[in-house]
Amino acid sequence: MPIPVTIADDSLMSRKAVKRALPPEWDVDITEACNGKEALLAVESGKAEVLFLDLTMPELDGFGVLKYLHEHHAKTIVIVISADIQPEAKRLVDSLGAFRFLHKPLQAEQLRETLFEVGLI
Repeated sequence: MPIPVTIADDSLMSRKAVKRALPPEWDVDITEACNGKEALLAVESGKAEVLFLDLTMPELDGFGVLKYLHEHHAKTIVIVISADIQPEAKRLVDSLGAFRFLHKPLQAEQLRETLFEVGLI
């Protein structure tokens, strides 16, 4: 049975890059979200057992999504993929329960290692 995965990023190119980096053998059902509100709708609809999350998005940013998930004890596995490399951003992401913070541009091998560590592949 496919794992429900949501890719949340306001950039279509970035969403495509994440899809290309996913291991081909990983059985997933992908939902795309253009902003944080759409990402939370996907979580609430059961479409995000795994959430790949950008931090800088319109309407509701990635920090807002993480805060909501943290406060509501969501079981979603969140992997942040962002170009924001400021140490404070990483500390905040970690404190809000993200499993990993990966930097853009995303490397397929780095993503594979992360998925292996969380037991998804």
